[in-house]
Amino acid sequence: MSNTKWEELRRAMLDLETLSPQWRTKITDSGYICPWDGEWFYHFKDGGYQDIEWVEIRVTSSEQDEAVLNALKTIHVPGHRVENGFRIYGYSKDGEFIDYI
Repeated sequence: MSNTKWEELRRAMLDLETLSPQWRTKITDSGYICPWDGEWFYHFKDGGYQDIEWVEIRVTSSEQDEAVLNALKTIHVPGHRVENGFRIYGYSKDGEFIDYI
């Protein structure tokens, strides 16, 4: 994903205010998965987006799930639903199909 799309995601989650979910990222080179974080204003963009393989967005209620899903559909990002929320991809592996939300 481009920096513009990452910023659209960050802004969309920040705009959910009290329904803003937690997130964690996986880094491409090291495979490091950061701890869950809920701060979208500074932490999410800290260090840039170039190394994010994916971000998982954790939802904890049906109301939050609906709000996050609607926001993701609005900005149309590559990803899918996972057990506890959604996974949005920055990169995909060769030959791997990724749908869009």
